[in-house]
Amino acid sequence: MILLDNVSKYYKGDKKPALDEVNLHIQPKEFVFLVGPSGAGKSTLIKMLTREEKPSYGNIMVGGIDYRYMKKKHIPHLRRRIGVVFQDFKLLPNRTVYENVAFALEIVGVSNAEIKRTVPKVLELVGLSEQAHKFPGELSGGQRQRTAIARSMARQPKILIADEPTGNLDPENSWGIIKLLEEINNFGTTILVTTHDAEVVNQLKKRVVTLSDGKIIGDQKVGGHYDLDGSRSRIAKRSLGGPAPTTIQSQPHILTPQAQIITSTSVQTITAQPQTKPVATPASAAPAIKTAPKTQARTTVAKNPIKPAAKPSVSSGSAVLEQMKKAKAADAAKPVAKRRKFIH
Repeated sequence: MILLDNVSKYYKGDKKPALDEVNLHIQPKEFVFLVGPSGAGKSTLIKMLTREEKPSYGNIMVGGIDYRYMKKKHIPHLRRRIGVVFQDFKLLPNRTVYENVAFALEIVGVSNAEIKRTVPKVLELVGLSEQAHKFPGELSGGQRQRTAIARSMARQPKILIADEPTGNLDPENSWGIIKLLEEINNFGTTILVTTHDAEVVNQLKKRVVTLSDGKIIGDQKVGGHYDLDGSRSRIAKRSLGGPAPTTIQSQPHILTPQAQIITSTSVQTITAQPQTKPVATPASAAPAIKTAPKTQARTTVAKNPIKPAAKPSVSSGSAVLEQMKKAKAADAAKPVAKRRKFIH
């Protein structure tokens, strides 16, 4: 894990900081490209990670090591966890490929038996088994860069930083180095690559962090492209649902009235619900109440002996219907009785 928390770096005589309040978090096993124009602060950031420089402000943590409490005697231990590949290789010209890789293990006290087991495996990983006994001057640019990668991987670091690893290589060798870094990343090593090679960045579509004037102006988490002005990061945020900076400023003016409208509507709905329940019952019973007087009028003309029904309550709609049925039955029975009496 790499964590930079509000890191700034000022050099004497400079009006602007080399790094200006940089916040960056790289997860274990990530592959990250660090891009930006010359003078953006990429080299300074790498020197901060390797403890060649100290931040003026802020804090750095790498592999669980808090740089605030690091003493000089701890720096070699830190650099065993971080492998660095330089653009100019930095190989020892008077030593063979095998000896250059072995030297990285010797200086940290690895035994000769362990060196004999480790170096051939690392050279096989980078494809230099057949060039093990050649000197750097006898190698091509791509082979020298592979030797530098082998040397940095000999100690099996958790983090590998490659500073412009393809800067001095032709396209064919450049792709070979990038594919090698991808393979190392697949083994679980965190990779941080600084580069100006737009083609490589666009083809790999890894995470891309953009530095400009000492500030991070872009961070494309997935499917990144070479981006020097941070525009692609802003587009990516919008496509993932993130608002543009102008939208964020205008949100309080838009959201506040909407929230008020929703609140007032919900209050009206809540207060209207208690009124709906008592009104519903009289409304359904109203036709029955109006019908009852008409029924009584008909029974009076027919001299119906049945006593008129008592005035129903608001909640007795079913009782009113029963009274109406009885009144109709009595009204229909009376004329039939008279007809029978007339026949006799």
